[in-house]
Amino acid sequence: MGLDFTAIDFETANGFRGSPCAVGLTKVRGGRIVEEASWLMRPPRNHDHFDYHNVRIHGIRAEDVAGYPRFGELFPEIGAFIGDDILAAHNAAFDLGVIRSGLEVSGLPGPAYDYVCTVMLSRRCYSLVSNSLPFAAVEAGVPLLKHHDAAEDARACAGILIDIARRNQANSIGELYLSLGLAVPRQQAFDPATGLLSKPSLAALSASAVNSAAPLRPFRSGWPEEGANPVPNPAAEPGHALYGQTVVFTGQLSMGRPEAKRLSADYGARPESRVTGRTTVLVVGDGFVASDLRSGRLTGKARRVLELHERGQAIEVLSEGEFLQMVGDVPAAAIA
Repeated sequence: MGLDFTAIDFETANGFRGSPCAVGLTKVRGGRIVEEASWLMRPPRNHDHFDYHNVRIHGIRAEDVAGYPRFGELFPEIGAFIGDDILAAHNAAFDLGVIRSGLEVSGLPGPAYDYVCTVMLSRRCYSLVSNSLPFAAVEAGVPLLKHHDAAEDARACAGILIDIARRNQANSIGELYLSLGLAVPRQQAFDPATGLLSKPSLAALSASAVNSAAPLRPFRSGWPEEGANPVPNPAAEPGHALYGQTVVFTGQLSMGRPEAKRLSADYGARPESRVTGRTTVLVVGDGFVASDLRSGRLTGKARRVLELHERGQAIEVLSEGEFLQMVGDVPAAAIA
């Protein structure tokens, strides 16, 4: 078996992860890109409004997908392209969540997928202050020309995984994960007719039942309340990008810090209140995006992280949008 997989990237119409409007796929065989595909689509019915913040990021508008098949109608083609491949995604919790929630609200079952997360692998194998796709792509030698174009993002994800496998002298996904002491995670098959729906889908269906989109969390003024630091969930998935991380939050978030800490702990992270030698992830609010690391628009904690990173500490910065995608709880205004 060679280095075979399919990289995938979704763009969504709004803050609900089950609202895909574009997908890009890149198929790799023997460590080489051999085929690519991309589609525009209408999101599932009742979840197809296009939020300004999402449109600002990827440029896709409702009129651009008018007349295209809905996600549920198109998924057989997407699934046929993937076949039995391992899926690779940069922040796999989000993209696998798009598949699950998009099918759930369409009333359709979904297959099981083994998958790898190149955010987690980038964190393991590179030494970057941000493991966002543009930063990791540059490190892998496949710089992005148009971030948030689904086809290009999938191609960059594939390039990152190929580079990481090369650096670890791994000839397959199995060899790579074995060399890193990891097990390849798996999203189980599901059927909304017989099983429990995911939390994001339940929330979205509840919102659509009252004929409204999920409300944005109100902006909170004043000094953020830190709250307690909950214990990491011992049953969390070890393959998740937050598992085992020590996380600190800074800046104004779209949710309270106690809620953000609870979410991080649910996925196996250890939240703390200040940056120390133990910190491995800093989540930055105030509308921060990864490019701010280059422009210098940073909080005091973020500057402290840059100093620690320059001194050799394994620590990275996430935007709130990246964090929320990881935990599957994405209000549209927070996407970055």
